[in-house]
Amino acid sequence: MKSPSLLLSVTPIFVLIGFLFLNVIYFDDPLGGANQIALMITATISGIIAGVHHVKWKTIQSKILSMINSAMPAILILLLIGALSGTWMLSGVIPTMIYYGIKLMSPSFFLVASVIICSIVSVATGSSWSTIATVGVAIIGIGNAFNMNTSIVAGAVISGAYFGDKMSPLSDTTNLASAIAGTDIFTHIRYLLYTTTPTYLITLVIFGVIGLWYHNSTEISDTDMILSGIESTFHITPWLFLVPTLLAFIIIKKVPPVPAMLVGIGLGVLFALIFQGQLINSLIQGEQFSNAYQLIVQTIFGRMKLSTGAPEIDSLLSTRGMEGMLNTVWLIIMAMIFSGIMEAGGFLKRISEALLSFVKSDTSLISTTISTCILFNITSCDQYLSIVVPGKMTQQIYKDRELKPEVLSRALEDSATVTSVLIPWNTCGATQARVLGVATLDYLPYCFFNLISPVMNIFITSINYKIRRIHHHHSKINS
Repeated sequence: MKSPSLLLSVTPIFVLIGFLFLNVIYFDDPLGGANQIALMITATISGIIAGVHHVKWKTIQSKILSMINSAMPAILILLLIGALSGTWMLSGVIPTMIYYGIKLMSPSFFLVASVIICSIVSVATGSSWSTIATVGVAIIGIGNAFNMNTSIVAGAVISGAYFGDKMSPLSDTTNLASAIAGTDIFTHIRYLLYTTTPTYLITLVIFGVIGLWYHNSTEISDTDMILSGIESTFHITPWLFLVPTLLAFIIIKKVPPVPAMLVGIGLGVLFALIFQGQLINSLIQGEQFSNAYQLIVQTIFGRMKLSTGAPEIDSLLSTRGMEGMLNTVWLIIMAMIFSGIMEAGGFLKRISEALLSFVKSDTSLISTTISTCILFNITSCDQYLSIVVPGKMTQQIYKDRELKPEVLSRALEDSATVTSVLIPWNTCGATQARVLGVATLDYLPYCFFNLISPVMNIFITSINYKIRRIHHHHSKINS
């Protein structure tokens, strides 16, 4: 197989960016189909270029199927998150979290509290996805009650959730990054603190300033009306906090995500039957549903709108179930087809080789590693591949420069893990946009933790702070 030129290798990426730009201009909801078609067209162009370079269709098809197979766990979890959000809404779990959140929080420190709460939950569970799908959704509802910009609130939720995804010993990305680099997980987490601590503090300060500005300049909506709307629709009780607590406990006990989510859905159904009998009866008597079974099944798989009498919160209480996740599933499959062809054609390898040619110092090595991880998040559309491929590709260079493995693992975590959620067609970006109901490019400017992390790593490297070496006594720091 003839190696493709760099220009040909990057052509599909520039074409994709062009189509996505047009979709933002011409479509209100690009995730509803336009972005999927953009990926399909770009995948076709990639396939033609690969064919011209004598890559056999059998090779391309094999790689596509391999990529789709690698995305199946994410697709399963995504569908279960849709079901989880439906049952947790019907059971009153999410409305209860919103209710107490409004009562306990004030707009001035709401954003900072949101970051911290999501951080704690995400560190405890090791999962940004389950944090965003549960606590994150509730925080969006509280933000709506405070008349806050939903994109800013989503940025706070994602910043906190991805702090935990990056720092928790239970996180799959944290384990993967340390394993690929060849260091143990606790050495990796301790070393991450040098870049993560200043990034996190800066994030809290920025959200603190925004919160104070909101408190001084924005008219807060009538939260009493929202509280009474929730109270009149749901039976609100602290007992409902047992559901997220039990789910967190199950995840901490290292139960895999799919069975853990199934337990969460089951608990949602059980608590709906125990605590929300009045709501279930009113929905059945309203002739929308003929019995409780039909109502619960509809909540799991499809769309359902609940009315509280408070317009500010009604849109949040409208659940989409598994059906609402199908556009995202379609997007992920199209993204995997595109990335499969890019890999089969040797385009990703060619782009990576070009990036590695820039390595002349520690700073350029770290910068190149981070750039490659971000590029893989854009092109492979998968967080795990963005850790594995650049990690394996640069591992020997780190050894040659006598840098300890945790220097590599930290670079992978500070880039691949946190930037995946910023790419609209990446599995993470597509999922969180759908779960939170905020377009990826809308929340992107406010994901301060995710945006600052890669820059902070490059800065810490450039000032030679705590750059660990294998042979300190004769290695000269070159940066």
